[in-house]
Formats: sequence, structure tokens, C-alpha cells
Amino acid sequence: MIWKKLTIETSVEAEDLLAEFLEEQGFPGAEIVDQVPLTEEEMKQMYVDVPLIPEGEPEGASVSVYLDAEFGEDKIGELKMKIREELERMSEYVSIGSGRITVTETSDDATWQENWKQYYQPFRLGEDIVICPAWTEYEDIRPEDKVVRISSVMAFGTGTHETTKLCIGQLRKYLQEGQSVFDVGCGSGILAILAVLLGAGYVHGLDIDPQAVLSSRENAEANGLMEDRIAFSCGNLLAGNVIGATSDKEREEYGKQNSVVMDDEAEAAYRKASIGSGIASVNPVQLVDLALGEADTVPVRTYDIVVANILADVIVPLSAVIPQYLVKNGIFITSGITVERAEDVRTALRKNGFTVLDTEKMGEWVSVVAQIM
Repeated sequence: MIWKKLTIETSVEAEDLLAEFLEEQGFPGAEIVDQVPLTEEEMKQMYVDVPLIPEGEPEGASVSVYLDAEFGEDKIGELKMKIREELERMSEYVSIGSGRITVTETSDDATWQENWKQYYQPFRLGEDIVICPAWTEYEDIRPEDKVVRISSVMAFGTGTHETTKLCIGQLRKYLQEGQSVFDVGCGSGILAILAVLLGAGYVHGLDIDPQAVLSSRENAEANGLMEDRIAFSCGNLLAGNVIGATSDKEREEYGKQNSVVMDDEAEAAYRKASIGSGIASVNPVQLVDLALGEADTVPVRTYDIVVANILADVIVPLSAVIPQYLVKNGIFITSGITVERAEDVRTALRKNGFTVLDTEKMGEWVSVVAQIM
């Protein structure tokens, strides 16, 4: 869909105030882009695997909103006038930057995808795994290589982050030929696809973000994988939903019979987190509940292995939910955990009936593997 994008060039000091003003005008979720240089410590804490704004760019910010087809020239003119009046008012107590307002037509999904393609090049993970964009050729492919082809990354996950590498190492260690895998927070589907290539008999990927599900399906198709081996659906396990519930009545019954009681620590973490494309969120608008939409027809089942490459704030409450998705002696592989939070995760896992088997560290990140008895 083609949208009009209205962008205000401003200052870092004014960006939040402008976003609040735009929300009052009926535009929740303004897009903010700033170029404040990150410290070395902040870089270590970042959980992203897409290109960041280059160093050396001048400080500044922009605040954007997207206008649908209802916004003709007159309506856009009225909005611009309101913004200019607000900028003038704000300028009395805060720097507002240039205050320049521009309106462009954009298909933001396509724009992001094209920009991303400029940065994403084939790369090797370990000795025999190659992550390769579908639009390029990689000459250094060996007969024994497992090649994951990526055609879409409209969700978190390009495979370069240490947390993903940790998960891959743990899958190699614990996955046995023909076993089933449940990838919770599948992002762009790289781990799910790789699990199939490593020998899984069936893999199901779940994500709270509908765009992640579409991206994962596109990537599975790019690798020639059909739904008998790999499937993806949208949902939030922390919302009490069940995979495969196909009607409101089924979902309601499941919620009554399977309510999860969490301790205070888990409840607090739940309120802070959502299962999504690998990113914890405090914005409840981003939560997706299957009860509010249509469920994918994926069979209810248990799995030999569950993988969650998310964040500690999600994994802690999730540890109370995952046992019902695991077979006896099933394996839970977690990642996206900072070194400081590793013990919190291990404690939550033990509280919920798991035995901690393994902890691996890479850089500032940790993977914890546990088994349900």
C-alpha cells in the first residue's frame, strides 16, 4: 500500500514532545529517528542484527507519521499549519531544530526491504552454515554446507547476532534426527528453517507480529520447504492462547482450563514483555491475542525441543508456559539473555520444573538450556 509520509525535522530534545502532540492529533505510534551517537557500553547492550546509523552523522531527529488515502491536499495543509503552530509554541522553551516539514509518497515495506538489501551480504556461520540472500550468488558454497536463503527480513532476524549463533550451537548439540521443534518468537524464520536443515522432522514457528509470520513463510518458500515440514502462525503464548484453536469457543475453553499462575516476579516480567520478533516491549498495543483475530490451523501438539531467542524479561514468565508444549524429557533452548540476567532465567526455569543442563556464553550474551522431567 502506498502511504503519504509526513516528516518533521527537529531536535532530540523535542522529538518526544512532538510525538505526544501528534498522538493528540490522532496519530499514535509516530516514527522517531534520531542520530545520537551510542556509547561503547550501549552498543554492547544492543540486541539488533540489522545495520545501524553510521557513525559521524550529525545529531538531530525526525518525527514521522503515515497518512492514508483520506488525507488530501487540504487536510494535509491543515495538519501542517497545526504542526507549525505547535513548533512555534515549543520553541519558547526547547530547541526545535530546523522544523522543516516534508510530505512524500512511500511504500514503507518496500522501501525498508530495498534499503536493507544494500547491506545484507552472504556470510558463513561456523564451518558449514551459510546465510545467503536469495537475490545474490555465493561462490564459496561447499558440498557439505547447509544454506539458508533469505528473501525477506521484514521482521527481526538476519542471523548475524551472537544470540542467534548461540541458539544454532545449542540446536546442533541437542537436536536429534526427526525430532520436532517449536520456535517461539521466530522473527524472520532463520532458526526454524535451519532446524529443518539440521534434521528436524517438523518445525513450527510462532510470532506475535503478523509481518514476521509472512516474512518467515516467504523465507521457507525460498528454501523449498513445504508446510509438511515447517509452518508458521501468529500468537502470544503469554496471552493464554493455544496453537491450533480454530474458534472463539475453543480458545475460551482452553483459557479456562489452562490458566497459568505466576509468582510476583514472573507477573511483573509479563507486564513488561511481549513475545514478538525477538524484542521485549512495554507497549500493550503491540500485543497480539489470537482471541482477537483468526487462528492459523496448526495442530495442537507437544514438541521435542522449544527454542526461544527473545529476552530474559520474556523468558522468565514464558518458563511457566512452555512445559505444556514439551514432551517428557523435552529440551528448552533459550537465548537473548544478558550475562547479568542469566541467573534470573535459571531460577525461573527451576521454579517451573526444569533441570538446567547447559549455559553457554558469547560476548555479553548467554544461552541457557533446560530439560523438563
